[in-house]
Amino acid sequence: MTIEAAILPDRGLLEVAGEERANFLQGLVTNDVAGLAAGEACFAGLLSPQGKILFDFFAINTGEAILLDCPAAAAADLLKRLGFYKLRAKVTLAGVPDKWRVAAAWGEGAGQALKACASIAFQDPRLPELGYRGLVPAGEVGKFGADSAGYDVMRIASAVPEGGKDYAYGDAFPHEACFDLLHGVSFTKGCYVGQEVVSRMQHRGTARTRVLAVSADAPLPVGGADILAEGFAVGRLGSVAGTRGIALVRLDRAAEALAKGAPLSAGGIAVTLAVPAWASYTLDSAGGEVAR
Repeated sequence: MTIEAAILPDRGLLEVAGEERANFLQGLVTNDVAGLAAGEACFAGLLSPQGKILFDFFAINTGEAILLDCPAAAAADLLKRLGFYKLRAKVTLAGVPDKWRVAAAWGEGAGQALKACASIAFQDPRLPELGYRGLVPAGEVGKFGADSAGYDVMRIASAVPEGGKDYAYGDAFPHEACFDLLHGVSFTKGCYVGQEVVSRMQHRGTARTRVLAVSADAPLPVGGADILAEGFAVGRLGSVAGTRGIALVRLDRAAEALAKGAPLSAGGIAVTLAVPAWASYTLDSAGGEVAR
């Protein structure tokens, strides 16, 4: 596999600075930000008190601040939400000016290639197959020849969901978006907003909706479509790249349909559902968890 690298234009950056920056985020987000060394990053989310995902992002410890690599469309709202929690904490919150661009590189040797031109580069903490992410000085963007659409094709092939594309903010629980399996939740750190709900779902195994890979013999519909079995929705299609896609699916309903031999379709296109290779659940026995 050849190295491919692209600037991700739909990503924005926020800066959390100040002496209490790590403790401030530690009490808010799903992952262990306080445990990051300089140059390290983690995938995390900020939840509602009811435990639903409001924002997802990568927290990057630069040594001087913590940068949040988030969807550009959600950056202003995330900044405002963090401001609600600031109170007297010794932190400053700001959007990052046009100093860096978020980049991704994948394929054999991607890490070395990205580190050669990035200010900070790290392996994608969700899944090794997603390659590396990094912050590239604005003046270096001309070195990246791949289109960002290629990154989406690669991500969709691995069935790794993204917020706003594969699940709606404010509507999905972390387990439904597979934060628990994609290293987006720490179950050993202290409390954070929505933690009780996440902990309860983890211990009770009550996540009935999960991510599945979708494939078809014809191009899948763009813009979201219900996945139907005998006229009833079992899930909803999110990101697509040609004949491949990602969907959030009720595992019990999909398992029942498959057991009956009922055909599945999305937008009139016959589809096949599969559990991602990295997942610990199955479509057998009504979608229960299995050991891997």
